[in-house]
Amino acid sequence: MGQITGRTREIAELNALYQSTQAQLVAIYGRRRVGKTFLVDQVFKGKITFRHAGLSPIDLGGNKNAVKKQLKHFYNSLLLCGVKKSKCPSDWLEAFFMLEQYLESIDNGSKQLIFLDELPWMDTPRSGFLSAFEAFWNTWACHRDNIMVIVCGSANSWILDNLINNHGGLYNRTTYEIKLSPFTLKETEEYLISKGIQFSRYDIAQANMILGGIPYYLGYLNKDLSLAQNIDLLFFHPQAKLRDEYERLFSSIFSNADEIKKLVKFLAGSSIGYTRKEVVQHLNLKNGGDVTKTIRALDASDFIIKYNPFGAKKREEYLKLQDPFCLFYLRFVEGKDSLSSNFWTNNITSQQIISWRGLAFENLCFRHIKQIKNTLGISGVDTSVSIWFQKGTEDNSGFQIDMLIYRKDNVVNMCEIKFYNDDYEVDNQYMRLLMRRRNSLEGILPKRVSIQSTLITTFGLKYNKYSNSFNNTIVLDDLFS
Repeated sequence: MGQITGRTREIAELNALYQSTQAQLVAIYGRRRVGKTFLVDQVFKGKITFRHAGLSPIDLGGNKNAVKKQLKHFYNSLLLCGVKKSKCPSDWLEAFFMLEQYLESIDNGSKQLIFLDELPWMDTPRSGFLSAFEAFWNTWACHRDNIMVIVCGSANSWILDNLINNHGGLYNRTTYEIKLSPFTLKETEEYLISKGIQFSRYDIAQANMILGGIPYYLGYLNKDLSLAQNIDLLFFHPQAKLRDEYERLFSSIFSNADEIKKLVKFLAGSSIGYTRKEVVQHLNLKNGGDVTKTIRALDASDFIIKYNPFGAKKREEYLKLQDPFCLFYLRFVEGKDSLSSNFWTNNITSQQIISWRGLAFENLCFRHIKQIKNTLGISGVDTSVSIWFQKGTEDNSGFQIDMLIYRKDNVVNMCEIKFYNDDYEVDNQYMRLLMRRRNSLEGILPKRVSIQSTLITTFGLKYNKYSNSFNNTIVLDDLFS
């Protein structure tokens, strides 16, 4: 096996399933470029009996002859693995029957691993693919103890609706599912070190705040350049490697890509997100099952998070865009064709980028709740995590608490999140702001609950007469734990 960063749990699960004496249908899903195919290739190097990857809808260029092209491509995969040349299958039932015949002809009792990558792409309109795949699994594969079928896909709505949550012929047929998530800060660091890249943790955090812990994107980083120089090459250079990735990201996953991009762009406009009702009204959507499926797919792909603001009613769930790549692209790249090819290097101390760092670091902290709880010593305590905000009125200015950790042990951590290039210093004005927020929070909490003010920052808290405003301080190194 080649070197894989992280994925320890997933590797152990896949190896255990491979050793099973029962037929296995395993669905692996996750955001595009997160490393699903690489994981399977590395874990099962030399063990894959048959592999095939669907043709991208972008490469197909529309639905014209899409079924024929997909079937031809599947037939070519059969030929490559040793099937004798005959004729291209005319439909998916025939295609899977040819696969069954081939697998039976070489069956010597040992494990047979079938890897179908980008499975949702094969299910083109009116192709009959899903029915044929159901027949392949229900009639043949599930009855053979030495069969393991792994299916992958970035179109998570398809994977969830047609496999994991299927109510038809594949109901309850998936034997195991694995969601592959982006790298944490620690995994990002390990990956960069494996590539010979020696960034400081300050820059590794920013790399994750831009590229989102996506291995494919991180793989473009050049060890001989600074982080700022790398970002210019990836986004702002005339031949920038990731300049077109945003368009491909949605076109390859969703059939209604333009509508999804409108939704994502709308969510990017608020650091606290919007309610479903606000999304539906602003985008003039028909509130129903299609909206629910879209939200579920974006959530499953780690594009968004759903949360209930502290003190809000259950039905006031908010949707918040959290994908760092999308947030960065929409803020700095989209519609900015006239920017200098050295934009990032030349502006790293600008107020525009300083403001972005603050919001991006808040987002990073929400993606590292586990590490924050470990540092606070409450990893075993049940908690709910949210944002708390009060909108301004004519008489009172509004405010926001970056993160509230409401604990079952009758404590609330009121977290202030600050991305700073040195130890953070509390002054008199900021201390008064903290007291105002604390008093407002005390006014709505049960009397049995106490508040601990917590600072999450990069390097630490500078000691002065106001530094006791915080009970706890969490630093960047803690998020790498």
